[in-house]
Amino acid sequence: MPSEVQGILFDLGGVVIDWNPRHLYRNVFGDDATRMEFFLTNICSTEWNELQDAGRALSEATESRVREYPEWEPEIRAYYGRWREMIAGEISGTDELLGELSRMRIRLFALSNWSLETFPLISGQFRVLEKFERIFLSGEAHAAKPDRRFYEFALERIDIPKSRLLFVDDNLRNVEAARGLSLSAIHFHDASQLRRDLRAFELYL
Repeated sequence: MPSEVQGILFDLGGVVIDWNPRHLYRNVFGDDATRMEFFLTNICSTEWNELQDAGRALSEATESRVREYPEWEPEIRAYYGRWREMIAGEISGTDELLGELSRMRIRLFALSNWSLETFPLISGQFRVLEKFERIFLSGEAHAAKPDRRFYEFALERIDIPKSRLLFVDDNLRNVEAARGLSLSAIHFHDASQLRRDLRAFELYL
């Protein structure tokens, strides 16, 4: 029986591209993992970064944070000043999986929390990104996952019924938000697990 899935929306960071601020801050903080985690939880947190992903200017965000936490100025300025060091490469196995899906004529899209200022720094460096028919960035929509407005922004621009779409993300919060919009969704851990989970949707890879 052929799959009813016609298209898949992939998150990028953590699913396709290995983006993690710890790749940078392990160099900044050295062996002091406790201080690093404090900084990434309380100073330059995920929630703070998502404001920039949704369209806030990086310079504005940096200067505001430095004024608020002047004792952390070098570390704060490193966040976007050395942002490229947060990228370790591609996620193992995902590129191969995307190629197989494309050969099965499954249409591929990306839906990613990503600043319009930082994405151009890597967009031409990873050929895997060329496999996507369209990449939807939160900076373009001025809303970031799990905000339903970002999902709706993409869904309005994809000519596939929502019932024939599948969403893949490594953040369970975002997966649950997609399911709340009646999108079938898979919580990504690694490419092998994703391959197994796709079989539940009659996608035999």
